[in-house]
Amino acid sequence: MDREYKSNHNVVYSCKYHVVWCSKYRRKVLVGEVETRLKELVTSICEENGIELLAIELMPDHIGLSLEVEPQLGIHRAVKAIKGKTSRILREEFPSLRTRIPTLWTNSYYVSTIGEESEESVEQYIRSQETSQRK
Repeated sequence: MDREYKSNHNVVYSCKYHVVWCSKYRRKVLVGEVETRLKELVTSICEENGIELLAIELMPDHIGLSLEVEPQLGIHRAVKAIKGKTSRILREEFPSLRTRIPTLWTNSYYVSTIGEESEESVEQYIRSQETSQRK
């Protein structure tokens, strides 16, 4: 598999990550209209911040993403941008989220780098979660 590299004015890079975080108390709130709107928001936020969204999968109680992030932005700032904005907007648009949980997301998240060999397997795993979790 040939590795594709990105570049900006002064850096050539390939920084891909597998990221997962859960809803507060693992409440199953990421369903229906919330699920649809969350996917729209994540896509939009990634575009606004120059983050390449490689894969997204939502379960009722967690989100899994495969992202490519510029080194100057960094994965922490990318996750913070996505979690912060999605929480604020979804809680404004869906008042039921404000009554069920004090915040939308937990403070923590899981992140690992995606190496050249594992890129396809991580994306396949993220996509397979929907079929296995929803049965």
